[in-house]
Amino acid sequence: MEKGYPGIKFVTSYVTEYIMDFYDNIGKMAIGSRLRRLSETITADAAQLYNLYGVNLKPKWFPVFYSLSNATGKSITEIADEIGHSHPSVSKIIREMAAKGLIAKNNEERDGRKNRVKLSAKGKDIVEKIQLQYKDVSEAIESTFAQTNYDLWKAIEEWEILLHEKSLLRRVEEIRKKREHENVTIIDFEPRHKKIFKELNAEWIDTYFVMEPMDLKSLDHPQEYVINNGGAILMANYNGETVGTCALVRMKEGPYDFEVAKMAVSPGVRGKGIGWILGEAIIEKARQLGAKTLYIESNTKLKSAISLYYKLGFKKIIGMASPYERCNIQMLLKLE
Repeated sequence: MEKGYPGIKFVTSYVTEYIMDFYDNIGKMAIGSRLRRLSETITADAAQLYNLYGVNLKPKWFPVFYSLSNATGKSITEIADEIGHSHPSVSKIIREMAAKGLIAKNNEERDGRKNRVKLSAKGKDIVEKIQLQYKDVSEAIESTFAQTNYDLWKAIEEWEILLHEKSLLRRVEEIRKKREHENVTIIDFEPRHKKIFKELNAEWIDTYFVMEPMDLKSLDHPQEYVINNGGAILMANYNGETVGTCALVRMKEGPYDFEVAKMAVSPGVRGKGIGWILGEAIIEKARQLGAKTLYIESNTKLKSAISLYYKLGFKKIIGMASPYERCNIQMLLKLE
């Protein structure tokens, strides 16, 4: 066996295969780690490329250097906007390049708001020297692209556009919410729900306000006060447990058809979109009952609830006198 080389080649091949197996097994969940690994591989080569061509640059400086290479001077903000980096990141790179003598202050264009910078004479020398490196690197990359089945450059561009439109975090949140929604079922109120109907509503009322006589009227007698008067109560189940409710109270006096009232979701499952599902379900129930208008009374302390009502299409109005002391906002939804 030749001095160590076959063994080294075998170990390198084994490690590479092991790493690839790891990423194949973990799948697309590790996209960030996979891209970072590719980036680190390319960056490591880039550092050696600068040495190969005798260019005194660090890979992380290149976007700033290139931005300044054809300019008489730019502000840090202009550079940051152009290359898509943060202002502090560009400021740090400028300081590092200045320490190596590659940056000169553009004093004749300096004012109290902008500190413009430009390449020094030493930096401009690199612009001349690096042209052959540009040519050779571009040719090497094109050659690599020609050996692939997919255009990596176009794929990255597409991903950047898509993630700018909607972040990966937002996309995961939507998938998660959709999955959790599949575990939510909405059913009509039954006498067995009387206790949980009161408990769910008592939780938020006692947390933010005090129980009022009108609360007790509906919470202690939901069948008589709500359902027997032509209204409805919906209950939300999540994974088989009753975790939410909402009532539709027929308004026999006044200009509106029904009041949406006593919407509550258990604290342990908030943030899963159950309130939204209940809201949509109660609006559909109102349509089935022939409603043209839905009215809500609430309090601006309940920020999440108010936000939900707006998303459901309710609009703030100046309404009638309220029987609730805590009421400081009234909203209306017109059904078409």
